[in-house]
Order: sequence, then structure tokens, then C-alpha cells
Amino acid sequence: MVVLNVSQHRKAIERMYTDRATISRYIEIQKPSGETVLTPDPIPVYTDQPCYLSQTGFAKNDQTEAQNDIQYEAKLFIAPELIIQQGDIVAVTRGSTGRIWVYTAGEPFPPYSTHQEISLQREGYA
Repeated sequence: MVVLNVSQHRKAIERMYTDRATISRYIEIQKPSGETVLTPDPIPVYTDQPCYLSQTGFAKNDQTEAQNDIQYEAKLFIAPELIIQQGDIVAVTRGSTGRIWVYTAGEPFPPYSTHQEISLQREGYA
């Protein structure tokens, strides 16, 4: 029987993390009146987290004469102890390019002991 050394396996996976992610979400706050509302803007809950962004399929091209819609899914590999929720805003700084791509997190798959995989959706206009 082969026993997996989780610590070494996790280190091997994390060596592939060439990107950085900031995860933000709307937070419930209580107004002085006692009413509970969501913050007007997403609040960062994790910043500059090492990660790896992977493409899961090619972008769908919905170009019309008026606009060119961007729509595709990606997968984020990141540390298992981070709690990422469906609907979180995930801004990924891609490797050495420094370009930032913004996604919405899908429902998280239960984390592995070495990493977690989060489905991301990107929608916008080109």
C-alpha cells in the first residue's frame, strides 16, 4: 500500500502556482437602525493569494454588430483552507504579465487535503 505524503504533495502542487488572487464578497452589515444590509461594494476577504488559473474550455464568441460578449469558464487551484463562496468576486493577476482578470466563483467543490478547485465564470464585453 502506497501512503501519500500530503505535505510533499501539496508543496509540489503549489510550485505550479504562478498567479495571485484576491477574493472579495459582499458582507452583511448592521445599520444603526438595526437593519441588516449588504455592503455597497465587495470587501476583500483574501488578498494576493498564490494560485493557478486554468482554462476549462474555449471562450464562446457571441459577436453581434452592436457588441462582442465574452463568456467562458475557468478553474482556480488554490490553498484548501481558504473559504471561497459561490458568488465571490475573484480577481486573478496572471503570472508575470501583471494583467488582472475578474471572475465570479461558482459553487466550490469540496476541498482536497492538498488544494481546492474553484469553478470560475467570466462574462463581459470585449
